[in-house]
Amino acid sequence: MLQFTKLRLSGFKSFADNTEVDIMNGLNGIVGPNGCGKSNLVEAMRWLMGETSAKSLRGGEMDDVIFAGTGKRSSRNFAEVVLTLKNPDKTAPEPFREMETIEVSRRIDRGMGSDYRINGKVVRAGDVQLLFADSSTGANSPAIVSQGRVTALIQAKPVERRRVLEDAAAISG
Repeated sequence: MLQFTKLRLSGFKSFADNTEVDIMNGLNGIVGPNGCGKSNLVEAMRWLMGETSAKSLRGGEMDDVIFAGTGKRSSRNFAEVVLTLKNPDKTAPEPFREMETIEVSRRIDRGMGSDYRINGKVVRAGDVQLLFADSSTGANSPAIVSQGRVTALIQAKPVERRRVLEDAAAISG
């Protein structure tokens, strides 16, 4: 099974500077005060995995994921997200099966669109989506619980809550 180990962001939404987040084994949660970028971290992962809807990333167009600047900081001209994966059991799909470490990145330049890379090699969006789909995850995976879904989970009936948790744990029928 592929293991997510590290997320790096540069110029993505509120993360103007290079930011690195270690991802530990098991369930990971993001905790912090309002406005600190919790949702942006989740959106960065979804964007990297191939999300194509700017609206689902709380934007009007895809360039809206690029740091827009503040009164004290100038805007950026690009955004990049990099996810490092470990492949200890060699279960990644071909042609990545024998790689011990897989680094997936997506970069967008203002007005130019985005490109995807796997271990530095330019690939198609479909290749990235397939890599994650074969690992039972992806931009729309139930294992990624975003901002609005937390409230829905808390307010859900026990049967609905169980279904969501089983889907996230990949143990549903």
